[in-house]
Amino acid sequence: MIDTQIQKKTLFPLILIILAGESVFFLPFVIQRVFRPTFLDVFELTNYELGICFSIYGLVGLFSYFFGGTLADKFSPRILMALALIFTALGGVWMTNYPSYTELKWLYGYWGFTSIFLFWGAMIKQTRIWGGAKNQGIAFGFLDGGRGLVAAVLSSVGILIFAHYIRDATDLTLSERREAFNGVLVFTSVFVGGIGILVFFFLDKNGEPDTSTDASQVFVWSDFMKVMKMPPVWYLTMIVFCAYMGYKVTDIFSLYAKEVMQYDEIAAAGIGSILLYLRPVVGVIIGLLADRTQGSFVILIAFIMMLTGSIFFASGIVNPELNSLFFMGVTLSAVGIYALRALYFSIMQEGFIPVILTGTAVGIISFIAYTPDIFSGPIIGYLLDSAPGGAGYRAVFSLLAVFSLLGLVATWAFRKSVSTTHQ
Repeated sequence: MIDTQIQKKTLFPLILIILAGESVFFLPFVIQRVFRPTFLDVFELTNYELGICFSIYGLVGLFSYFFGGTLADKFSPRILMALALIFTALGGVWMTNYPSYTELKWLYGYWGFTSIFLFWGAMIKQTRIWGGAKNQGIAFGFLDGGRGLVAAVLSSVGILIFAHYIRDATDLTLSERREAFNGVLVFTSVFVGGIGILVFFFLDKNGEPDTSTDASQVFVWSDFMKVMKMPPVWYLTMIVFCAYMGYKVTDIFSLYAKEVMQYDEIAAAGIGSILLYLRPVVGVIIGLLADRTQGSFVILIAFIMMLTGSIFFASGIVNPELNSLFFMGVTLSAVGIYALRALYFSIMQEGFIPVILTGTAVGIISFIAYTPDIFSGPIIGYLLDSAPGGAGYRAVFSLLAVFSLLGLVATWAFRKSVSTTHQ
């Protein structure tokens, strides 16, 4: 049963964290994912140039994870999150001027700073504080599931706004398309900035520092050393790394449906849509389940599901005549992957990582575990391009099976380390 302390809490702060947690990434990523052809058109970019923008974001974000995490341990997570949202929204306002490619690269570097350095560690810490000692699964499960729902809803609203501006027109000039797309950019920027204001005024102040912190005390080497000497931190790093590799592979399920299962474009897109709405459902259910048992045990099961699903596809037995097997493989893989995303940070409590060092721990973990942002795309693309058809996909899912096994081993080691150290 859900801990009675949750019943005494208001859900409003968690809802704010959820809204903030997805909104901050909407301008840098979600708009491009939903409106990719339009985005490339109105900014006069190639896929390669947009990829360079993402890479710049990833490189800035990589170092922002490391140094931004400890910031959340020294300053108010509420204020950091609010500033991050407002600064990110200002970048969206600048975007409405349709900056050049060079300026866009600077903008993506700026967003790597605002959405990661200021935001990421603060969001994880605020979520952990909200969950308390007994409801970490609910807190993080609701966070990831809610973020998925926010992404789906905001994407739908953005599409409606864009459709309203273009109406039935087909031969729009570049300036007319830009004017229509401005409606999406303005709405998103205002929404993100508005969430920032709500976070500043209404998010819980629990866990905030009692006194102001001297600038020289922000990056304290002893804090990094304390965290790096904790074995659960390194096992958790490997867990997040393997799970994140799985999340990157979910991008190709709709492509698999089209190229291997021979679905038409609409049916293949439907697979992507199902996955979009599956994420919030899994997050909520897994979050409730995890607090009735150990979160690490649920993560163990999730890696087994991810492994089983990847073996289905790596073996080559999934083909156009076996639709049911295809859906079984997709379901097993996706549920396992989304369950992992919902829970991996929730087991910091189980690993006895001190709340006061949450930001520092998240920074160190994320610095390593999210490096797939840099290399997974080229690797997956190379495997698919070098072996067209089913062979390329079998190679990708074989790689996923390897990471599933590594994740299983890391989770077992995490559980053994915790039980040995604190028995």
